[in-house]
Amino acid sequence: MSAPSDPLVQGSARTVLELHGITKTFGAVAALTDISLEVHAGEVVAVVGDNGAGKSTLVKVLSGVHPPDAGSIRFEGKEVTVPTPAAAHALGIATVFQDLALCENLNVIDNLYLGRELRPFRLNEVEMETRSWELLQQLSAKIPTIRVPVASLSGGQRQTVAIARSLLGDPKVIILDEPTAALGVAQTAEVLNLIERLRERGLGVIMISHNMADVTAVADRVAVLRLGRNNGDFSVKDVSTEEIIAAITGATDNVVTRRSAARSQHETHVGVGGSTPR
Repeated sequence: MSAPSDPLVQGSARTVLELHGITKTFGAVAALTDISLEVHAGEVVAVVGDNGAGKSTLVKVLSGVHPPDAGSIRFEGKEVTVPTPAAAHALGIATVFQDLALCENLNVIDNLYLGRELRPFRLNEVEMETRSWELLQQLSAKIPTIRVPVASLSGGQRQTVAIARSLLGDPKVIILDEPTAALGVAQTAEVLNLIERLRERGLGVIMISHNMADVTAVADRVAVLRLGRNNGDFSVKDVSTEEIIAAITGATDNVVTRRSAARSQHETHVGVGGSTPR
């Protein structure tokens, strides 16, 4: 009799997170306007956009830092609110911010369990070390020892520690804010492999990124934000890098393209109705 399959993998087609009409303003500035987004289990969704497109605000709305002014959030089919980071964590949404928020003077184990130490009466260091190794091995992490300060690790290894820490709460969705920023080629490859491991575990992954090579290498879908609004949702296998960049920059919607479209419509109308009177 075969072992039952992982329930996370079984449900890989289900929608875990849905956003509908999310709007957030700061005074007179509309950071997000009517944003919609879907994330499925076992899927990597890249959220891309120029500076000021609303990516950081969207991350903070999902992680409970900023409550939305309008719109709804559905998690595993139920409408929810995310008023605080603790609420997001309890719900099953984990966020790894760009600065990683690691304590560089502490070792890997201490960083993984910081604030959630195993202790009925005193620290259970043996159990924490065992679980740390198990978690890092599941992610195929390339960390030779977990007893050294995080300050001595490479950028890719630090990113691995931050992602591993987010998995301790057994989340369903992980948000990665610029996970490969300022990393070298080898370290970037290490992090991208790690993102693929998260997808294989059946997690929904939202990756904020400026790097189109990383996006096309690991993402299943690309959601483009422009000036705080949705400006395209593409399947990576069906879209080119040029089309994504055009959606980011608005190259497909500017004065020149609108003038060209209007001229084409005019010429078509003239061709159907005959020549225009002089």
